[in-house]
Amino acid sequence: MSTGVVRRRMGVEERRQQLIGVALELFSHRSPDEVSIDEIASAAGISRPLVYHYFPGKLSLYEAALRRAADDLAGRFVEPHEGPLGARLLRVMRRFFDFVDQHGPGFSALMRGGPAVGSSTTNALIDAVRQAAYDQIVSHLGVEEPPARLELVVRSWISLAESTALIWLDGRHVPRAELEVQLVHNFAALAAVGAAHDEEMAMVMRRVLKDEPGDGPFGDLVVRLISLAS
Repeated sequence: MSTGVVRRRMGVEERRQQLIGVALELFSHRSPDEVSIDEIASAAGISRPLVYHYFPGKLSLYEAALRRAADDLAGRFVEPHEGPLGARLLRVMRRFFDFVDQHGPGFSALMRGGPAVGSSTTNALIDAVRQAAYDQIVSHLGVEEPPARLELVVRSWISLAESTALIWLDGRHVPRAELEVQLVHNFAALAAVGAAHDEEMAMVMRRVLKDEPGDGPFGDLVVRLISLAS
């Protein structure tokens, strides 16, 4: 009499989601370009031909995995509209670096491009993440139609966060927690310079900064700058 465990057969969508999860786990250790379909099949416990039953090609599986990762990354920028802006941005940066830390090679490949991720679909995913991040930051500034200089500041800061994370991944020479705070300071500095050149933006920043506590990230930057000048 057999005492073996009978495996439950997965449905089509369940199997697809399993393969996507397996691919993302492998991408957290190596670039998508370095991960083969054979490795994904082996990790999922199925044959290579069966992978192609659920995905028509290697690129379609990679795009599906990167779509899930992109949705996750975009979600890291969602933050309740409660409390001072500096503290909100710091929480966002902590979640952003959680993602970067967990998906380092995949994040690097996604942002830098490559044979496995350089398709028009994945480029659109990256643009969607950037737009989602932009929309979230602008909403925290309470602006429906951002002036041109404010849009420039926010988009430049998002690009700076990306490039900072990529450089950090190459050697992690700067403590992560310090970079998270530094990027919040970077936002304040970029916004201050923009406000100095644009009265409309200055009005937005005055409104936002009036609720900032002295012991918050923005107050910390002011103290550091004063110490430099003394």
